[in-house]
Amino acid sequence: MDDEPHTPLDPRLLEILVCPVTRGPLTYDVARGELVSAKAGLAYPIRGGIPVMLADEARIIAP
Repeated sequence: MDDEPHTPLDPRLLEILVCPVTRGPLTYDVARGELVSAKAGLAYPIRGGIPVMLADEARIIAP
């Protein structure tokens, strides 16, 4: 994780974004600045306020 402060995510954006792998819902982890797909076990980074919705850029999370 970087030391950069996390930009708040627009709640409306969270309502329309889905995991590109499972097409399931995402949750916003404010502390890490990531969008988490529990179903896929992936956490997508948010860089400069923009979610990076690429599986290759996602962090694998423990089940």
